[in-house]
Amino acid sequence: MTPLNVMRYVRAFWRRKWVVLGVAVLMTGLAALQAMRQPKVYAASTSLIIDVTAPRVLDSDVKELMGDERSNYWFNKEYYATQNQVITSRAVATRVVEKLGLQHDAGFLGLSQLKDEKARQQAMQGMDAVGLLQSRISVVPVRDSRVVSVGVEDLDPERAALLSNEVAQAYMAENLALRLRTTESATEWLEERKAELEKASQSSELALYDFKKNTDMLSLSPESQKNSVTDRINSYESTLTQVRTKIAGLQARVEAIRQLQKSSPGDDTWAEAVPGTNDTGIQELKHRFIEQRALCVELSERYLPEHPKMIECSSKLAVVREDFVRSLTNVVRKAETELAQAVGEEKNLSRLLAAARDEAFQLGKRQIEFDNLNREAENNRRLYESVLRRLKDIELSGLLRTTNVRVLDAARPSFAPIKPDVRRTVVMGLLFGLLLGCGVVLLLEFLENTVASQADVEERLGLAFLGFVPRVDTKSDSPRERDLFVHRQPKSSAAECCRAIRTNLLFMSPDKPFKTLVVTSSGPQEGKSTTCIFLGVAMAQSGNRVLLLDTDMRRPRLHKAFGVPNDVGISSLVVGEGSLDTAVKSTEVPNLFVLPCGPVPPNPAELLHTQAFADLLKAAGGKFDRIILDSPPLNAVSDSAVLATQADGVVMVLRAGKTNREAARRALRSLADVQAQMYGAILNDLDVMDARYRDTYLNYRGYYGHAAEETKDGVASS
Repeated sequence: MTPLNVMRYVRAFWRRKWVVLGVAVLMTGLAALQAMRQPKVYAASTSLIIDVTAPRVLDSDVKELMGDERSNYWFNKEYYATQNQVITSRAVATRVVEKLGLQHDAGFLGLSQLKDEKARQQAMQGMDAVGLLQSRISVVPVRDSRVVSVGVEDLDPERAALLSNEVAQAYMAENLALRLRTTESATEWLEERKAELEKASQSSELALYDFKKNTDMLSLSPESQKNSVTDRINSYESTLTQVRTKIAGLQARVEAIRQLQKSSPGDDTWAEAVPGTNDTGIQELKHRFIEQRALCVELSERYLPEHPKMIECSSKLAVVREDFVRSLTNVVRKAETELAQAVGEEKNLSRLLAAARDEAFQLGKRQIEFDNLNREAENNRRLYESVLRRLKDIELSGLLRTTNVRVLDAARPSFAPIKPDVRRTVVMGLLFGLLLGCGVVLLLEFLENTVASQADVEERLGLAFLGFVPRVDTKSDSPRERDLFVHRQPKSSAAECCRAIRTNLLFMSPDKPFKTLVVTSSGPQEGKSTTCIFLGVAMAQSGNRVLLLDTDMRRPRLHKAFGVPNDVGISSLVVGEGSLDTAVKSTEVPNLFVLPCGPVPPNPAELLHTQAFADLLKAAGGKFDRIILDSPPLNAVSDSAVLATQADGVVMVLRAGKTNREAARRALRSLADVQAQMYGAILNDLDVMDARYRDTYLNYRGYYGHAAEETKDGVASS
């Protein structure tokens, strides 16, 4: 919004200040009357201290149901907000209503004015006493403290104090009842859980016992069984390692014997090279064999083979040899037997080790099952003990009747009403009235449909603004005195404004100055005739010979303004009666002449359409420098549109603050239809003292009014 528009609204408010003040006074009076007619309302309040937790009576090991972890800021904020809602709840209000019987109290219900008992009872039945009390309860927390103020409003100050105290007591009772209800609900739930957990604990204990019994874990613990199997596995593995080492040695010995046997075919004594043949028995047989063989060799040197001694010696040698060979063979067989024995022992140990490992795997599986059963039994037992302990704590805390709410100050009756606040209501009524008055002014401005300023002429009508004529105030009420004001007061602001309009008109077409000019308006009583006279006087004062034509043949007025006869005029000349020279009348204004209307004809529009009228204008144009036609209103008759087609241009007179914009637009459309040349518009009868024009046009009045006073005093003006 531009500063110009702002000032426009400021001027509008100032111009209509009495509307604003009137509305403000009316609204203030209505507000005061309404405030004084309202019943007086009293208030009382009870101060309560609300702790987050109740005083601790039991040992710290006994935890109450309403949690102890309440040091968090946000928890405390939500807690106190919740308590405020509890205080104003329907449950608390119901306790008070039932205790005091407020549902039957006509004074509380506001029914005491009903004298008919039956009607009063029916009205009581239809009222909600609890809701009514709720609407009267207010809770105001004291900042940075645990204190809250519980207030109640009522028409009786003593009843207000009673209700406030009763609401506080009801809140404390409801708080305790809520705690007890919560404890009872928790106790029921814990009892159910206790029974379930007790049954589950017993079942898990029996399952664990049956498992231990079936897996022979009653005498030995799983850990002992595991250690025993582990020891056996370690022993088997150690013995198996030793046996496999022994087998390796025996296999090597047997392989050596077989290799030796293969490398000594036909030699029965090949086994002498076998390890282990150096024992005493084999060595004795070996010596006997050697000795017997040596004896036989010795005898063979003396005897023939058939000799009895040779035969006897050979027989003995064969027996000794057979014993020796048999002993060597037994050594080889012993080695093979030991190898077979070791291999068999290895197989047995491997089988025992595999069985022990299988037993260890089974024991591990049983251990897992045992751990699961044992863990389940422990968990059930622990849960059961926890629920049992919590149940005992809740039962013990439920026996307490302590609360976390204490009364700090009880309510006392206050006989100073809090409602209605007459002063505040009056001030609010005044402010609202001022705002409403401003709204009315804005509405009136919005609904304003008149041409009131240069902006309206240029922006809303699209016309050139030629100037304005201020309101003329004369000492006499004579119309003639007003019409000749510019002539008789040449230094007045009105005269200067007319000269400014004259200058603007001449500059509208400097290359081809106008000869004939039609002055018209959209409707009657807009000052077109007066403006026409003013304009003629201003042009005559510049030295031009000016002729005023009174073409308003329905309501002619120019002859009255100049005091000339109207017996011969335009109507007479058009019909051929008289001459132009005799019809034109001189005036007291030098260079200004007037051609009256003449006798009022019955058909003005037809006369103006005639060639005779056109010839009249042409003839007048040859005798005068400027011809100004005072025409009738455009919206009333069509005469002005006819005249506009025969003149060089048209000037529309608009009365400031009176001419309707729509009427002006219709008049302009009429001129546009005949393609008339529009020079612009003159704003007439403008009150420069009006707030709308004070900043823009008051300088005319101030400057020229001062000059006029100086002239009266004989002082030369600048």
